[in-house]
Amino acid sequence: MRSRIRIIGAGLAGSEAAWQCARRGVEVELYEMRPLRSTPAHQTPDFAELVCSNSLKSDSENTAPWLLKEEMRRAGSLLLQIARQCAVPAGHALAVDRVAFAAKVTEAISQEPRITVRREEVTRIDEAGEHVTMIATGPLTSEALAEEIARLSRIKRGSTPERAGRPFPHEHDSPHLYFYDSISPIVEADSIDMSRVYMAARYDKGSADYINCPMTPDEYGRFYDALLAAQSVEERNWEKLNYFESCLPIEEIARRGRDTLRFGPMKPVGLKDPRTGRMPYAVVQLRQENLRADSYNLVGFQNHLKFGEQARVLRLIPGLQNARFLRYGQIHRNTYINAPTLLRETLQMKVHPRVLFAGQICGVEGYVESIATGLMAGMHAAVLASGDEPVPPPRASAFGSLTHYVTHAEANNFQPANITFDLLPPLEVKIRDRKQRHRLQCELALENSDKWIQSVGISTVRA
Repeated sequence: MRSRIRIIGAGLAGSEAAWQCARRGVEVELYEMRPLRSTPAHQTPDFAELVCSNSLKSDSENTAPWLLKEEMRRAGSLLLQIARQCAVPAGHALAVDRVAFAAKVTEAISQEPRITVRREEVTRIDEAGEHVTMIATGPLTSEALAEEIARLSRIKRGSTPERAGRPFPHEHDSPHLYFYDSISPIVEADSIDMSRVYMAARYDKGSADYINCPMTPDEYGRFYDALLAAQSVEERNWEKLNYFESCLPIEEIARRGRDTLRFGPMKPVGLKDPRTGRMPYAVVQLRQENLRADSYNLVGFQNHLKFGEQARVLRLIPGLQNARFLRYGQIHRNTYINAPTLLRETLQMKVHPRVLFAGQICGVEGYVESIATGLMAGMHAAVLASGDEPVPPPRASAFGSLTHYVTHAEANNFQPANITFDLLPPLEVKIRDRKQRHRLQCELALENSDKWIQSVGISTVRA
């Protein structure tokens, strides 16, 4: 007799995991606390709501994000399939209409007969129960559930070093570590002065879908000075701003030096202005936000400024002098566990193997990575529910490399990770040419993941 599976959290990871379990004939209870209780970042009750960017990263062949998505495609990812249905123009990247995407995911999950949706907050985990439990509550896990995770994560003295028993990486002996993730501003398309901008994709990769706002040295200088002088949101007494390095607010980047923005989110390299034939001094890119193309987000422009200050500073960007903002940039708390201490490569807890983690809370960063861990955790949970032991993906695959990092990184200095070639094992033969090396790494990864997919029987499950 198969056990039921309880999945807590209907975000990207939880929704994908529920689908993977259901398509293997396993009954799932999917718990989502919204709209009963919301979070500081979510705006709707829909599943798989994208709260930061709308981009699922590069779709260029033989890149690391492409590799992970290709493995997911071959493994039958529901959310990746829906993402392609909701794609909006974004050059060589896969970006989606986030409203349509969340609505379609919610519809697909709600209509699946083997998935029972429960709109309630979970604050207690029965780790010794008959059912299998997956925690996929994401970076905004409620305080009550975070305390329950802390209880589950306490390891008996003598089994591992005492520090390893602490569930969350931390500073100053706090039981949690909060790093701060971010939301980029969104402007109405018809408020952009198109006479001052141009359409292009970096290095002409893909179609010219990005709006580029070019800056002269003087324009950049005025923007930079105004940004440094702008007022940030006041830090609360309980907050300690500990930003994730890949999601630094633009004002934090600017404080590192006058040209840091020009080598970061405002990098003009590969964005030649077709009107002049020259590369601008600095550039701000806008990416289409939805299928109607009536709104655009400022790529990489997350910030921690007061809303009024954002409007004043961002309108100094050429083309945005009359911008109407549909959403201002924000910073929100992210929570993740000390996965190298707590998890096996199958995303099961070492001490409580019938409890799994998936998504950003297990120590991955990014939409695609969250969906991928949900897919893998769903597969593993279904195997556990059937009374068998799950088999982790091979180390040489993107799946295996991602979970290997999460479960084998240095526990005392654990940081969330995106998929990169650095996570994959090096080739046995050194190849200098980077493109050729990456192509061979992708071929090897796909060969290994295909064998694993076939061995765990994904190709035989119902669509």
